[in-house]
Amino acid sequence: MLGWVITGIGMLTLAFVYQNLAVRKPALNAGPYAYARAGFGDFVGFNSAWGYWVSAFLGNVAYAVAIFSALSYFVPAFGHGNNFISVVGASFCLWLIHILVLKGVKGAALINVVTTIAKLVPLLLFILVAIIAFNYDKFTLNFWGRADVAGATGLGSIVGQVKSTMLVTLWVFIGIEGASVYSARAKSRSDVGKATVIGFAGALGIYVLVSLLATGILAQNDLAGLKVPAMAGVFEPLVGSWGAALINIGLVVSVGGAFLSWTLLCAEIPYTCGKDGTFPRWFARDNAAGSPANALWVTNGLIQVFLIISLFSHSAYEFFYSIASVAILPPYVFSGAYALKLALSGESYEHAANGRNKDAIVGLVATVYGLWLVYAAGLQFLLMTAILFAPGILVYLVARREAQRSWFTPVDGVIAAVIVALAVVSICLLTTGKISPL
Repeated sequence: MLGWVITGIGMLTLAFVYQNLAVRKPALNAGPYAYARAGFGDFVGFNSAWGYWVSAFLGNVAYAVAIFSALSYFVPAFGHGNNFISVVGASFCLWLIHILVLKGVKGAALINVVTTIAKLVPLLLFILVAIIAFNYDKFTLNFWGRADVAGATGLGSIVGQVKSTMLVTLWVFIGIEGASVYSARAKSRSDVGKATVIGFAGALGIYVLVSLLATGILAQNDLAGLKVPAMAGVFEPLVGSWGAALINIGLVVSVGGAFLSWTLLCAEIPYTCGKDGTFPRWFARDNAAGSPANALWVTNGLIQVFLIISLFSHSAYEFFYSIASVAILPPYVFSGAYALKLALSGESYEHAANGRNKDAIVGLVATVYGLWLVYAAGLQFLLMTAILFAPGILVYLVARREAQRSWFTPVDGVIAAVIVALAVVSICLLTTGKISPL
């Protein structure tokens, strides 16, 4: 519960940050990375864009694993969603969606609206039934996690428990900034802010209800052992096998829609970066239907590579959502810091002095929350993420050469050196088996 409180406050401030920046900086399109670049320079902006892109396409790998894990309820051969037959199926779906997006962004977006509506039905049904079946005594036993009670296990310190929830609670909110990424396509800038806050409030309510109600139905040990989607394992004892089937179908529809929308988002990031010179211009080329073709090919090619890598992982879903969550931290931290910087300097405020004080507090809380997430992620995931950031430096240098601009400022050079050093350390630890992504 403390984890949800911290995440709720942190993500709410981020939602307000994006709502505020969409109005105060209408010329900055593509959301998080544009804010990082405007506030802290080109190289910081590039790394925010790169991290956001890495997070987006690795998130799609996690989605693919989750979809086929859910399908294994009907076809057991799919296992945990990352065996050979699952990867073949996910690859087929990936390139089918690729063709769909190449035919035009608007048609793909319409499908996403349909899946968004469809996925709410099983979620709301689960919440209703879980409220009726909720067992308060079981909830309190799970709540305290007492090691002296038969069947219960010690869950560690309060701080340790809260830290352990951070990446997963962050993961479920990744996308809160999605409206700002598409802000250039919005009819009204105010719609960007409304979509961000309404989306956050709806998602938070559903997530908190589902997670807390589940602890009043099954014991903590049983909950911890459930496969993806865990909600099916909670619902089945309440209503029978049809309930588990409904949840699994709902997950396939829900995550399938998310896979589609994030395919759009994945391609939009390097496409927009290519147009403004943050990435090489090659990424900015589109096709006759107006789809970002080159960016889409590279993005889906990388998703395919990591789908193959997932074959060798024992917990592919958890690994990929954890890395995706860590990779997105730079754009989140610098978005909050940029909002704080604007409020303190008074830039873009003119006569709104009272608004500055409120926005400064919001920006500060969002920045501190982002830094807390960096700490909570742990050294292992930070090191492995550095391996994914290091190749981006070469892409940055190509873009700078195309623009005929200098490569690094002294501060940028230090940041680049730290990224490379962390990547080298991570590779050494991986080769010696001291850390493992699998």
